[in-house]
Amino acid sequence: MSDQFRKRDRTPHGSQGADRHGAAPFDAARPFDAAQQQGATHPYDDEQPDGETYWQDGSEDTLYTGHSDYEHYEENEHGQEQEHGHPEAYDSVAYDPAAAAALPSRRTSRVSKRVRKRRRTLVFLVILVLFGAVVYFAVQTVKPMLGGFTVPDYPGPGSGNVQIVVPEGATGRTVATELKSKDVVASEQAFLDALKAAEGSASLQPGEFSMKTQMKAADAVTILLNVSDSKVDYAAVAQNLRINEVLAVLAKSTGLPEAEFTALANQPKLFGLPAQAKNLEGYLAPGEYRFPIELDAKEILTEMVTGTMKSLTDTGVTDPAEQFRVLTIASIIEFEGNEANYAKISGAIENRINNPNGETGGRLESDATVAYGLGLKTYNITAAQKADASNLYNTFANPGLPVGPIGSPGIKAIQAAAHPETNPYYFWVTINLKTGETLYAATFAEHQVNVAKYVAWCDANPGACS
Repeated sequence: MSDQFRKRDRTPHGSQGADRHGAAPFDAARPFDAAQQQGATHPYDDEQPDGETYWQDGSEDTLYTGHSDYEHYEENEHGQEQEHGHPEAYDSVAYDPAAAAALPSRRTSRVSKRVRKRRRTLVFLVILVLFGAVVYFAVQTVKPMLGGFTVPDYPGPGSGNVQIVVPEGATGRTVATELKSKDVVASEQAFLDALKAAEGSASLQPGEFSMKTQMKAADAVTILLNVSDSKVDYAAVAQNLRINEVLAVLAKSTGLPEAEFTALANQPKLFGLPAQAKNLEGYLAPGEYRFPIELDAKEILTEMVTGTMKSLTDTGVTDPAEQFRVLTIASIIEFEGNEANYAKISGAIENRINNPNGETGGRLESDATVAYGLGLKTYNITAAQKADASNLYNTFANPGLPVGPIGSPGIKAIQAAAHPETNPYYFWVTINLKTGETLYAATFAEHQVNVAKYVAWCDANPGACS
């Protein structure tokens, strides 16, 4: 014989109604023995009146209790089931205490509920992470379309000189961080965007690079990319640099000895220049260069001189003597003004040197030329320095142009020198060295009024005019 638990019908015998817990009426075809109880679960922990505990035998709608909700049945010798009694609790059933002890406890049921809560929490967190990822990618997609997300970028071309080292295997993000920290680019993202736009045709080139501060991101990318099969030396030669400064940049950028550049620069005939030229001053065209690493010092200087000669011939100046004259005026214009007033200053220079009977007596009277002859860079020239005629670049003591260029002029200054603006002015003064604002005068009396404005600006900006 086998003992069995069977769900008690709480309704009167013979009734087909549900019991007080909503369970189905007694069904003799659904036995539930202690062995089945091993896999029972308890999803209804909150529905336990009178200290009763419920189990589920695998289906969602059948519950069993460990108290008086079960009747005890035995089989008689004819194999028929008959009621044997109503034990009040499974732990007091004498017929099978081991099976009764194996039934799940209320504690087991409550643990199952906590597990379900943890699972629900985990599912919620997964959904939250997925939602955040969707929002992030949506923002990245829409961001370029919104004006508020404009990536900061400098207009360029930049100024000064900054050395950037790109190690072997450096990532775009690493290089972007380095460039931003040294103010080469306005933002890391601007550089990364420009780098992405150039992908497919080039890759980051390891090495040391001479760059400028506040460059346009696309220009910075161009310098750092290996745009050809050959390695190159990058050199940035700014306008207004004197010859010694240019040669120092070339030596640092190429690794060639500066002394080698200097020796060659003092032999202008090697480069086909006129007799007036004492050296290569004025003929070393400013700009950004990428010299193949196999070039020697002479080949590098030749490339720069060729650039200046091309600017002169493109402007219509082909005579060697006239080229020297134009370069001299252009170099003065570079120091005395800015692109907006190059042509106007060029016209005033012509008025001075071509009219010996004018108020200036045919003298150019440029502070920049005197400073060059003294080997200084200053806006303040003393009376004694202006009176020193031994300085061949002193245009206060000596009439006409100085004996040669005082720097490396760019193409716009060359064009202005070759094609001066016709005007009545003999005098000019830049009254704001930060903005380049320049005033002009036809007489010395008017010029003195403008000079007073320059002095007032210098007093208001200590150190700016030194």
